[in-house]
Amino acid sequence: MDEPRIKVYGSATEITVVANAAGLRDLAERLIGLADPELRDGYHEHLEGGINLEEGSVSLILARDEAM
Repeated sequence: MDEPRIKVYGSATEITVVANAAGLRDLAERLIGLADPELRDGYHEHLEGGINLEEGSVSLILARDEAM
């Protein structure tokens, strides 16, 4: 299987997330994890350029907010 590759970029009016198939599966698993009923409101994950995102990506925070 390929290594997950995810890039996030954007402007003031839109954000684009581009990924290979492995990267899309990785994002899906993270989102499914955030939906776990045992996690509390406010749980979040930080994805950073050069760490879990491709170099040059803007940071991405995935957060759980039950007030939404």
